[in-house]
Amino acid sequence: MKKMDNTAAGSWTPDDNPTPPTVKNSCHPNLKRFLASLSFAYFAKALSGSYMKSTITQLERRFDIPSYLIGIIDGSFEVGCVQTISIIGPVFGYLLGSLCAKIYVDIGYVDLETLTITPGDARWVGAWWLGYLIAGTITLMSAVPFWFLPKSLPMPVDKHDSSCTPEQTRFIKDSPTMEHKFRPEELANLHQMAKEFVPTLKSLFGNPVYVTFLCVTIIQFNSLIGMVTYKPKYIEQHYGQSASKANFLMGMINIPAVALGMFSGGVVMKKYKLGIMGAAKFAFGTSLLGFFLSLFFFAMGCENSKVAGVTVSYTGVEGLSYQEQSLFSECNSGCLCSRRDWDPVCGENGITYVSPCLAGCSSSTGSGKYTVFENCSCVALPDTQQVNLTASLGQCPRSDSCDKVFPYFLALSVLSSFIISLGGTPGFMLLVRCIRPELKCFALGIHSLATRTFAGIPAPIYFGAVIDTTCLKWGNKMCGGRGACRIYNTSAYRTLYLGLTLGLRTASFFLCYPGFALLKRHIRMEEKNALTNGSAELESLRKEENSSKHCEQFIPASDCIPDRETRL
Repeated sequence: MKKMDNTAAGSWTPDDNPTPPTVKNSCHPNLKRFLASLSFAYFAKALSGSYMKSTITQLERRFDIPSYLIGIIDGSFEVGCVQTISIIGPVFGYLLGSLCAKIYVDIGYVDLETLTITPGDARWVGAWWLGYLIAGTITLMSAVPFWFLPKSLPMPVDKHDSSCTPEQTRFIKDSPTMEHKFRPEELANLHQMAKEFVPTLKSLFGNPVYVTFLCVTIIQFNSLIGMVTYKPKYIEQHYGQSASKANFLMGMINIPAVALGMFSGGVVMKKYKLGIMGAAKFAFGTSLLGFFLSLFFFAMGCENSKVAGVTVSYTGVEGLSYQEQSLFSECNSGCLCSRRDWDPVCGENGITYVSPCLAGCSSSTGSGKYTVFENCSCVALPDTQQVNLTASLGQCPRSDSCDKVFPYFLALSVLSSFIISLGGTPGFMLLVRCIRPELKCFALGIHSLATRTFAGIPAPIYFGAVIDTTCLKWGNKMCGGRGACRIYNTSAYRTLYLGLTLGLRTASFFLCYPGFALLKRHIRMEEKNALTNGSAELESLRKEENSSKHCEQFIPASDCIPDRETRL
């Protein structure tokens, strides 16, 4: 059959002339620059958000506010190759938080030699303001590259580089003529957009698989955001680590494990070519395995700090009830001490006292952080006569058993974070694949809005409120009123914090069962539609073939369907 030449005279086709040797091997450098700029912007945003979480305890202490209020402040920030870059941002955010937490808040205005507290003290406030200046500067810098990018890709359609992939070529070729995009010379018709919004929203929420996935994601994000927000605080309060060390460990150990897990999940999905159901099973399996590993956190607890009149009596009896808590005893009854102060000292007997006065101390030697209080009548050592008993500044260190548990906590935290994050990429691909092509962008926007509104905002607030219920000793503001918490009931803190985190994830698992049933039905419907469309297309081709044969009986083949070869 003769092939007809429909090309106009003087026009150029790819077959007529080979690619000029001067064409660059890169595909649209402007597109690459845009990707790099966008990645930097994501990095800056993630850095700022993670730094906010790293300064939670600093802000609580500086402004004497409870955890639920700091949760409101954190949640208000929610009013994401690019995804991988955004994971790196929190690493630097927590490292920045670690660095600033080592610097005293009033540096430059206070003689550091006169300070009587250390970074491990509950009253220590790091230079939280310094990190915000650095993060804000980086965020502003991330906007600069966008000023130098062109408004659109300038390369003509017929001169696109042959090194582009088929997907890139199709995007470049179709983008200027896509009807659903607004052209530069056209004005956006807001009325038309508003008119189509409600029907599109109904169509989207008419997809039961999407609705179920959205509900599961919101619940799991509540668990994730609440856990991450207060994890440095948990490490501080439960294992007696400083804010600087807690932020450093989050940035250097936990966050990289999450990034590696997300990347590895994508590799597994690509290597084994997981479909929709395979991605759903993989995401569910990794989340369930991470859940069971997280249960071991309940066994990695530490005892409450021994604080006289708060967790133990002045005679050393542990397990005081709330009604039995009393900061006053016979040994300090004549000292006229204030119950509002929090200036802890560690006695020779290993018990912490709320203040030197409440320890019954009558004199002191040394200065600054090297001050030693003497003649402390309440520091009674067993089986010894009360002689010159002393107390030093700061709380008594945790027991050796707590120090031994902490490395196991870190190892399990890294392992569980890695396993849970393995399902991140498959879960995202499940979201994309279960939606019709014309609704994908809208579905992703609604998903982002819903997770930020119903998880990013409320989770830090109610997690903080629950944590506040475990406080044993509140500080007091200089102008009156309750300030920040000075010491928590670590056992209750662990139970409520981990219980709320795992309880939310348990609730999400119950929604996964109907979700799998709906997904199977969705896949069957898609396969049925594909078979129906395939049969219709095959029948159309058969009719065309029969028509062609009938035509060729009376008319030469070259005149019957001159462009048949092109169509095929």
